[in-house]
This record gives sequence, structure tokens and C-alpha cells, in this order.
Amino acid sequence: MRDIFREILSSLRRNKLRTCLTGFAVSWGIFMLIVLLGAGNGLMNSFLTDSGNFASNTMMVGGGWTSKPYDGMKAGRRIRLEDRDIALTGGKAFEDVVDDVTSTVGLGVMVSYRDKSFNGYIEGNFPARQKMEKIELLTGRFINEKDIRECRKVVVLPSNCVSSLLGEAHSAEDLTGRVVKVSNIAFTVVGVFKTDEMRNDNLFYAPYTTVKTIYARGKYIDDLTFTFHGLKTEKENEEFEKRYKAVVNATHRAAPDDNSAIWIWNRFTQNLQMNKATGILNIALWIIGLFTLLGGIVGVSNIMLITVKERTHEFGIRKAIGASPAAINKLIITESVTITAIFGYVGMILGLLCCEWLDATVGHSTVELMGQQISMLKNPTVGVDVAVEATLVLIVAGTLAGFFPARKASKIKPIEALRAE
Repeated sequence: MRDIFREILSSLRRNKLRTCLTGFAVSWGIFMLIVLLGAGNGLMNSFLTDSGNFASNTMMVGGGWTSKPYDGMKAGRRIRLEDRDIALTGGKAFEDVVDDVTSTVGLGVMVSYRDKSFNGYIEGNFPARQKMEKIELLTGRFINEKDIRECRKVVVLPSNCVSSLLGEAHSAEDLTGRVVKVSNIAFTVVGVFKTDEMRNDNLFYAPYTTVKTIYARGKYIDDLTFTFHGLKTEKENEEFEKRYKAVVNATHRAAPDDNSAIWIWNRFTQNLQMNKATGILNIALWIIGLFTLLGGIVGVSNIMLITVKERTHEFGIRKAIGASPAAINKLIITESVTITAIFGYVGMILGLLCCEWLDATVGHSTVELMGQQISMLKNPTVGVDVAVEATLVLIVAGTLAGFFPARKASKIKPIEALRAE
């Protein structure tokens, strides 16, 4: 094997420029493959961040407008969810599927502490909301059942408001336990949660009953959210949503099949669709990258064909003194794999470095989408599995690139080869 590599090295030295130009095509192909996969991962990570911040087995429900007349009522009527819809959702009609049910009521308010303030949005909610939205507390606690029963005036504020109320030098612990004014009503801060890029930075939580009572929201709610179990496929989720809409529509005198009367945001099916999109995107990127790499492989195959033609006389002598066709095949294919691997790994390393550079630069940039700040490319890197797959691609590609030239070389007849110039 050592002799084979010496011959390969000697061949490469004789054709430095041609080898480098061909190798560049291979390097560029694998470089583009790695960068495309890394950028694709970063793009999908950015979109999946929002979904990752919520429990996947949740549905959010809100009111809409009717799209057809029903029960003597005209189309275009607004449907507003009420407290009775909470009881209906958590009742016997859906006990086979529904677990916890929460609802929200909220409004824009001014939050102040001494001479500092910020404009925020208070959301009346329940303890289960913390688990549903995976709210991470930095200090203190979230709303509890006693807060709900006693209509306590307590709030859980976002971490970004600490500097707005106390100044840059203070921490979340310094804010916990203080009394702030929410629209001139005193509330005690019982906890501070980590601000998330995908959430409204100025949104904060208070007991549902407190917000409903103080701000006289009556029987209406903004939306309700519930967790569910037993719905494992997209079809099962669609059938349940259809059944749920029919029951809720009936309580609001809307047609059972009116899909516009209420809307449902199903995070489980959203995740399924996102996973499908991720798979399609990855396949598309692999195809684009492989076609880019194909240009380099064709170049390697061409240079090996030229090598075979130039060394026809040599191969004839080898066969005349006893070299087998398999030995000739092994020499050509090994040379092809060596060229592909060396330049391929150069491109792979440069591609990984480029992904790290994207992560350090573009990965920290954000854009505004639907009022929220999201990362442009979140962790645009590739894993070890992709590096292993790319290695296998290089080996297969190098073998294929050398197969046909090797086959041609192995079929050379010694008499004809010795006559070749």
C-alpha cells in the first residue's frame, strides 16, 4: 500500500496545476454542501424556537366571525369566547382528550416604580400557563391557586423590565418582593421570568380572577388554551378539532361546520408540519449540494481518464510482467479516492469554519417578524453525523470517479499498450 501511495504522490507532482484545479472543484462542492446544510439548520432552528417554547400537546382557541347564516343569525357576526366555554372545554364533552384548561384576559397598562415606568400588557392567567408555555423563572414563583382564589394583587414580571424599573445595576432578585403600580393599582412582584425573544417583551402575568375583577372584563375572555392527550396523528387531531368546533359553535348559535366562527391553533399539528418542512428542506439542500459536488467529481473522473491515457504504456508493461487487472483497478481507484478525500476534507473544514463564522455573526442578528424579534440563523452549524455522511459521500464519489477510468485501464491489452506512444 505504501508503494501505491508513493506512485500516487509522484503522479500528483507531475500534474500539479491540473490536480489543484480539479481538487478545487471538489473542495468547492463539499464546502457548499456543508454551508448549505448549516444555513438550513440555522434557518429551521430560528423558526422552531417559537414552537420549542411551548408544550407541543396544546391547542389555543379564540373567537372569530361567522361565515354563513345560521339559526336566524346573519353571517359576519363576531363570536367572543366566554367563561362558559372554559367549563365546556374542561367538562365531560371532551374529557376523553382534554387535560388542563387555562384562559386569558389582558389589556395594555402602565407599570411604574417610584420615578421609573414602562408600558406593558397585563395578562390574567392560571398556574398551568407556566407549564404550557415553558416559562422559566429567574427568581420567585409563578401564580398559584391561592392567588386565584383570593384574587391577590400579585404579578410575575419579565426580566427585561428590571432595568426599566430599577436601573442597569440591579438584578431580578432585587425586583422580587417590591410593590409596583399597575395603572395606579399596587401589585406585589412575586417572581421574575426570563425574557424570551419570541414572546412580547412587555407582557407579564397576574391572577386571572384579579384581572377580571379589577378591570371589569365581565363574562368575556380573550382566548383559552388546553393540553390534550391521545391525539397522535394529524388525522386524529383534525377529527377532534372538527368535533370541538361543532360543539362550541352550537353554544354561540353558529353553524357546526362554520370554520371561521372560532379559530384553533394546534401546536402539535404545527410541529408535524414543521418537521415535514424541515425534512423537505434538508433533502433539497442535500440535492443542491450533491449536484454542486458532482461537478467536482466529473472533473476528477476526467483527470483520471487523462491519467490512464498518459500512462497506457506503463500499464501495458505492468500487465506484461504479471500485473492483474485488479491491481490496475486498485491503483486508479485509490488515486481517485485520495484526490477526492484530500481536497474534500479541505472543503469540509472550510465549510465548518464558515458555519462557525455565520453563527458568530449572522447568528446574533435578529429581524422583526409579526412584531417579534427572532434570530436570523440560530446555531447554523452541522453535527458530527453530517461530517460522517459527507465522508461517506467523498469515499463513494471518489470510487465512482475512478471506477470507469480504472475499468478502461484494466482492459488495456499489453501488446497494444506497448505500441502506444
